[in-house]
Amino acid sequence: MDPKISCIMITFNEEDNLHSSLESVSWCDEIIVVDSGSTDKTLDICKEFNCKIYHNDFIGYGEQKRFAVLKASNDWVLNIDADEFVSEDLRKEITNIVLTDKPNVKGYFIPRSLIFLGKQFKYGRESKEYYLRLFNKNFGNFSSVKVHEKVELKGITQKLKGRLLHYSYKNIDQYFKKFNLYTSEAAVTLLKKGSKGRSVPIIILGFPVYFIKNYFIYRNFMNGIPGFLWSLFSSLYPVIKYFKLWSLRNSK
Repeated sequence: MDPKISCIMITFNEEDNLHSSLESVSWCDEIIVVDSGSTDKTLDICKEFNCKIYHNDFIGYGEQKRFAVLKASNDWVLNIDADEFVSEDLRKEITNIVLTDKPNVKGYFIPRSLIFLGKQFKYGRESKEYYLRLFNKNFGNFSSVKVHEKVELKGITQKLKGRLLHYSYKNIDQYFKKFNLYTSEAAVTLLKKGSKGRSVPIIILGFPVYFIKNYFIYRNFMNGIPGFLWSLFSSLYPVIKYFKLWSLRNSK
């Protein structure tokens, strides 16, 4: 008998993309949603898909996803975010190949395509990255970090070909709301680890280096205006993160 799959998702006011996201995983044996206090239609949409809904106060992305994994009834866990969609090719690959033919494999890395300001990126680092999103929970779980969490797994892993589609930000305003949240949490994490950060000249000089790498070396210039904006914003991320750390250290 083929192993059953639990899909896990964490939410907070995700009504914009949630219906399509849940529809793309409706073939899973159960959908676990861990919500941190949504005030929009998120929970109503989850109920339409018979999701198992749990409330958990948000203390970081890693801990929130770890909590979701613990609530999963099945050994195999598929994690997607509320702005991600499982493509039909990926669904077929998981249901027809992965869980039937590879009993020794404990986790699968899935490629993800970025869709930014309505454009699916065919070039750039974002179109070539793989994420460990399907795994056997008996052999691993998410790290407990607040941001940039990842699955820590003991066992054999393989890469899949079918893609997750990541509808990251519907507009620039939404981008910077998340940008501000992520950079703040990253700075706090560095402070707690005792990081001294970087000198101000290094932070400033880092920006053009990051932009050249993102726009030219990673070929985001091939993605048009969205590629330029993504490169610009991505290059600002470490600059703002380290200046926020600098601010926290100097405010004491």
